[in-house]
Amino acid sequence: MAPPPVLLLSGVWIVQLSDLPIGSADALEWSPGPPCTSNRRAEKRKRIPPFSEAGHTPVMPDYRRNRVPGGTFFFTVNLLDRRSSLLVARIDALRDAVRQARARAPFHIDAWVVLPDHMHCLWTLPEGDANFPGRWRAIKTQFAKSLPVGESRSLVMTNRGERGIWQRRYWQHTIRDDRDFAAHMDYIHFNPVKHGLVAHPADWPHSLSIRSCWLRSCCLW
Repeated sequence: MAPPPVLLLSGVWIVQLSDLPIGSADALEWSPGPPCTSNRRAEKRKRIPPFSEAGHTPVMPDYRRNRVPGGTFFFTVNLLDRRSSLLVARIDALRDAVRQARARAPFHIDAWVVLPDHMHCLWTLPEGDANFPGRWRAIKTQFAKSLPVGESRSLVMTNRGERGIWQRRYWQHTIRDDRDFAAHMDYIHFNPVKHGLVAHPADWPHSLSIRSCWLRSCCLW
């Protein structure tokens, strides 16, 4: 008997059952073309041992922060609405939030630049202290409390009593050495120029760094 006609759809061979002889069990067992994907996967699983047998430990996504007591850290913190200019429009409220947080839990500000919708900064924490998440929580909360409610919020945020001011997560990088520190210091210094806000770093009023303070009187915080 000649092989039944088949169709190739998305790499899967399909037998046209209408062309099979009625009651032909042998014809149903005939399988043209390459083996099906599920069979190949099953054979591959047999050949490759589990991680535990192969001597490997599976690596899962981990969002834990790299907390180094007394370390220096670079942060990027964004507003939820990236089209907003709230940070510079309400710079006094942001300054007040930072001052209150530092009064309760001191830390050294190595550099800080505030742009309309996000900010970058370098902090050094006291010896034995690694609680930068608590400090950021305090700054974000105090700043949000200073603003009237009226921002766009999802139903979930409304039900939880959350404000729609900040993005929940933020970027954090632990400074490794002097070269790493200098690179991030330069990044902060030139960021307003990068975003086309000013022609020269010293022209941006909402920044604090060693380099900017050489060029003008700094009073960000």
